[in-house]
Amino acid sequence: MTDDAYLFLVDDPAERIGVPPAEVGPLACMETPAVRAWLDAQGVSALSPRLRLMPPEETGAIEADAERLPVPLGEEELSRLRHGTAPKALVGIEGELLAYRDCAEGRDELLTRALAAGVAPHRIAELTGEDPAVVRAAATS
Repeated sequence: MTDDAYLFLVDDPAERIGVPPAEVGPLACMETPAVRAWLDAQGVSALSPRLRLMPPEETGAIEADAERLPVPLGEEELSRLRHGTAPKALVGIEGELLAYRDCAEGRDELLTRALAAGVAPHRIAELTGEDPAVVRAAATS
């Protein structure tokens, strides 16, 4: 297994392997000279329906003779890619988990601000659904 994701080409755009990079969102690697040169050498654009991206743990599914290029991805990029390759049955729950992560980010700072503003700890627990012990712990941090 490699630590890099792979850009690769499929013969048939209808194949359901990997994810078209455009569906993952902005990727820093797509702007690198190495990727641009590889795309030029393959005669495809970054929006080609034949171009796919596969996360490191699934690169074994890429056909051995497929044209491919290893590309490093940042943590957020890799998370979006993995979400894109998840089985359809898991996509909904993964989306909910991502939403939870996004809304839970900064939780401790929000609790601290609410306490500093004078909101009672029991009211914060009611409004947020947080355990009252978590709210009290924020008051001491």
